[in-house]
Amino acid sequence: QVQVVESGGGSVQAGGSLRLACVVSGHRYTSYSMGWFRQAPGKEREGVAGVDSDGNPSYADSVKGRFTISKDNAKNTLYLQMNSLKPEDTAMYYCAADKNGGSWFDAYEYNYWGQGTQVTVSS
Repeated sequence: QVQVVESGGGSVQAGGSLRLACVVSGHRYTSYSMGWFRQAPGKEREGVAGVDSDGNPSYADSVKGRFTISKDNAKNTLYLQMNSLKPEDTAMYYCAADKNGGSWFDAYEYNYWGQGTQVTVSS
């Protein structure tokens, strides 16, 4: 049984930083696509960043230059380093693993999801 667990969320002031982590357990492979998504109240879930099975990253335009996604296959862990945070980054952040196909931001393509970790940025 595959489990996805996020951690690292919290409350920070604008301009601050947070590092999210996502640990995947129970997956029979160590190399697969993963992604970070977020959902703010009243808004649809949106892709933040993704990494393919080779480790190549992709980012939403809104976070380019501020967020960095990385994956440690040996630890089955995905990271999201978030710098220069803005109030509009406030959302529940979700980790997704093992994409069937499509683009990295196609949420419906991912097979496994975590419960989310809250990020709140105050102005």
